[in-house]
Amino acid sequence: MPDISIIPQPQKITIYKGTFPIASNIPILTDAANKKNAVYLKRLLSPLPNQKVKSSHAVHLNIRTKDKSLGKEGYHLKITPKEIAIEALTTAGIFYGIQTLRQLLPPELEYGKPLVKQEYVVPCVEISDFPRFTWRGFMLDEGRHFLGKDIVLRTLDLMALQKLNVFHWHLTEDQGWRIEIKKYPLLTKIGSYRAGTGTMFKGRHDGIPHGGFYTQAEIKEIVNYATDRHILIAPEIEMPGHSLAALASYPYLSCTGGPFEVATNFGIFPDIYSAGKDSTFAFLQDVLGEVLNLFPSPFIHICGDEAPKARWKKCPDCQKRIHEDGLKDEHELQVYFTNRIITWLAKKGRRVIGWNEIMQEGLREDAVVQYWLGKKEKLIEEIREHGRDVIVSTYLSTYLDHSHALTSLKDAYEFEPDFPELTEEESSHILGLEPPLWTEWVPGKARMDFQTYPRLTAFAETAWSSREGKNFDEFEMRLKGFLRRLDVLEVAYAGARKVKPSFFARLFKMFTIAIPQTKTARRK
Repeated sequence: MPDISIIPQPQKITIYKGTFPIASNIPILTDAANKKNAVYLKRLLSPLPNQKVKSSHAVHLNIRTKDKSLGKEGYHLKITPKEIAIEALTTAGIFYGIQTLRQLLPPELEYGKPLVKQEYVVPCVEISDFPRFTWRGFMLDEGRHFLGKDIVLRTLDLMALQKLNVFHWHLTEDQGWRIEIKKYPLLTKIGSYRAGTGTMFKGRHDGIPHGGFYTQAEIKEIVNYATDRHILIAPEIEMPGHSLAALASYPYLSCTGGPFEVATNFGIFPDIYSAGKDSTFAFLQDVLGEVLNLFPSPFIHICGDEAPKARWKKCPDCQKRIHEDGLKDEHELQVYFTNRIITWLAKKGRRVIGWNEIMQEGLREDAVVQYWLGKKEKLIEEIREHGRDVIVSTYLSTYLDHSHALTSLKDAYEFEPDFPELTEEESSHILGLEPPLWTEWVPGKARMDFQTYPRLTAFAETAWSSREGKNFDEFEMRLKGFLRRLDVLEVAYAGARKVKPSFFARLFKMFTIAIPQTKTARRK
């Protein structure tokens, strides 16, 4: 029996006797729709040696529309001694079939360099596969630490390997603005650089300047790269809170007029966008207009969390807005703020996502909530009463910046994003799962790898594979083969040793569970 270690676990796999000889010069026969997938597969196979190929041997990539049971992202892969055939309803399905084929090939293929001249084969199998969730995400915060284009492209490649399909890109923060906006050049000239990075001691920083941003040309390149890998990039532009970098650049957007500096330390800051000034909305619409031209994503994330109301309470413009619009208080003012942005984006054909603090009475029903902390009863009520769509990113279970002692690999694998209280129809509003990586203490690739892997791999399996077929011990066995592939890809993942939570980790988890939603621990 061949050693087959595929992650995420396919829905159905049948192993047959025999093998198919695979080589770099194997013909790839495809329909017109799959030309890009064929180029991708050709490049993937290029390190293999050339072999004498029989005229009947080939790889076939074809759209087949008769069988719709596997859905838009499912695929059927069949390997016989004579051919490899991947069929699907869409090019995305074909691409995921290629990722499964990739894991049947030797890990050393990932070096991208010519392999030794010997025969390579893949086992004869038949796989019918499809994802459990439509939203299989990973969030990277580059507001706290700018990591750069090469790391983002590498991240997209690793996501593709694991059949993840949404890259949530956190691009603006108190500590840095990372996207070029041509109408407002000070956002990158001033807002993308800070004097240093905070230490564990409040008010202190290391004195080492940190900065960087993406030009619009770079973002277009990254978006195209992601599109070729069937990954949607959902950008996040923070509002109304976590906006010090923007306020340092354009102080008139605030309640007090400043001056401000780009934050060097981490936390929640009182100065946020003024919700009473029309100039604030003009600025945000201009910014979002350029964002829309860069990102074809139907979803735009506007954050909406951790927005202190102290400045709004004393701001004449905000108080005037509350009075003139008949709002009850500053919390209703934030609903007004959020709905105004949602309405503007809806006219552009886009849909807003926000962290679950936006989930207040009066919020437009088309807003998607990203659930990270708080009572799930409120979330269930929103699903039942308003048909609210939800992305699950539970703080204590999915945050990759947490230590492995606090959230172990087993914890990650056994996390369940659905709620048993929901009916099957109600559960359809759970779009999927998205583990975030906040980067206060993630300055570069090595730390990013350590925090992310292999826990992201465990979440990827939950997002794709059936709930009934999950088994952690069996996953660990398959993970051994997957980690050999990560070794070749030079991913500096955390060791597989089991880490028991320390006393302080257990205490932290107990304390955080007990915090009410109105006084949460920092999301970031």
